[in-house]
Amino acid sequence: MARVLIADDEPNIREVISFALERAGFATLTARNGTEALQQVRRSPVDLVILDIGMPEMDGLEVCRQLRKTSDVPILFLSARDEEIDRVLGLEIGGDDYVTKPFSTRELVARVNVILKRARNGERMPAAMSHGRLKLDAARHAVWFDGRPVTLTALEFEILGALLARPEVVFSREQIMEAAYGAGTYVSDRTIDSHVRNLRAKFADAGCPPVIETVHGVGFRLGTDL
Repeated sequence: MARVLIADDEPNIREVISFALERAGFATLTARNGTEALQQVRRSPVDLVILDIGMPEMDGLEVCRQLRKTSDVPILFLSARDEEIDRVLGLEIGGDDYVTKPFSTRELVARVNVILKRARNGERMPAAMSHGRLKLDAARHAVWFDGRPVTLTALEFEILGALLARPEVVFSREQIMEAAYGAGTYVSDRTIDSHVRNLRAKFADAGCPPVIETVHGVGFRLGTDL
């Protein structure tokens, strides 16, 4: 049974999410603020963290930054409608996805399932792939460039795997969206762009040329100089 930590300063939101996830077969833990969330993760390993961006004192973005120093646990952000900049920043600092308040519990449970499915097995891609100096091992959920490991979130891993499986193909944003989230799930173009930008930054830090190239007016493809 997957364990999900819900960190939100509003008791009713924690209760609603806990109820929905437990009905879907998950075990849940809760935290009232960012400090409690960090303590919970350090005390008892979890499979996914749901973080409210707008918590007082230590907000969800800072919790994510702290977690990413030592953990690659998947993170799903909750954000208000007027916090688009924070949502994009959340993806760039290591979040896997976000759900906007007010939210549908059905959508939230679906997003949790998608993230955990991607994190666990990478089942829709071959066990191992390589292109130039880029190597991906789906079974180990690991990626290297020129022998240097690159740490990716579950959704970044799925996007890279889709591009790596068909390196000559130009993918539209819709195709990348389906590769990352599965069919029938809608996210904004800006969310896809954030994931792509984050992938580029992480590989650039490893000394990699642009790992994803933009084909203007069409979409994205795997870099040609890897």
